[in-house]
Amino acid sequence: MQTEIIVGGSHGIGRSYLDRRLSQAQIINISRTAPDTTHAHLVHYSADVVADELPDVPSVRHLVYFPGTINLKPFGSLSDADFLNDFQVNVLGAVRVIRKYLPMLKKAENSSITLFSTVAVAQGMPYHASVAVAKAGIEGLTRSLAAELAPTVRVNCLALNITDTPLAKRILRNEKAREGITERQPLKRILSPEEVAEMVEFITTRAHGMTGQVVGLDLGLSTLRT
Repeated sequence: MQTEIIVGGSHGIGRSYLDRRLSQAQIINISRTAPDTTHAHLVHYSADVVADELPDVPSVRHLVYFPGTINLKPFGSLSDADFLNDFQVNVLGAVRVIRKYLPMLKKAENSSITLFSTVAVAQGMPYHASVAVAKAGIEGLTRSLAAELAPTVRVNCLALNITDTPLAKRILRNEKAREGITERQPLKRILSPEEVAEMVEFITTRAHGMTGQVVGLDLGLSTLRT
């Protein structure tokens, strides 16, 4: 059975993806908190990937890095620490994990790395300066690594719109806020963790002809005007 490393599989989209994959792969979850589930195919390591030593594993075929931030402030209110924290969580954490497990990914057949960006990189949005800077770095990393690692390891990225997860609870704080955000989307709804996880599964495990791509799963916001 193939082995996958999921970073951040205890909550939100990562947890939905973990639930989808437990019956199909040996899952190694790395996050600060353990998922509230047990399974014969699940091994959890508690670690902060930005600061802690990462666990040694015998093999890995797929790596999915879920950690992210939603730090929305006016530019004048953003401190150096805000930019540094967003960059550390979104970019440097991914870099550390990839560096650690890349030798094993190179040995696996049809291996892949899946990362995450935001629609705010392609679609300029107010109050998104810090997170957009960090996620733009992820998009650059995706394309650079895909070129460097081809044809051995595929590297792709999903650029998401706001998704109904605990991370977004301050934005989706009440029904009025939800209605306002929903109305701005061409498809007039909010993404669910389950549908994002379904797309992650496709890109990670089945899209063997795809690499170096930043795929928008954003309800049409980056390209449509309705």
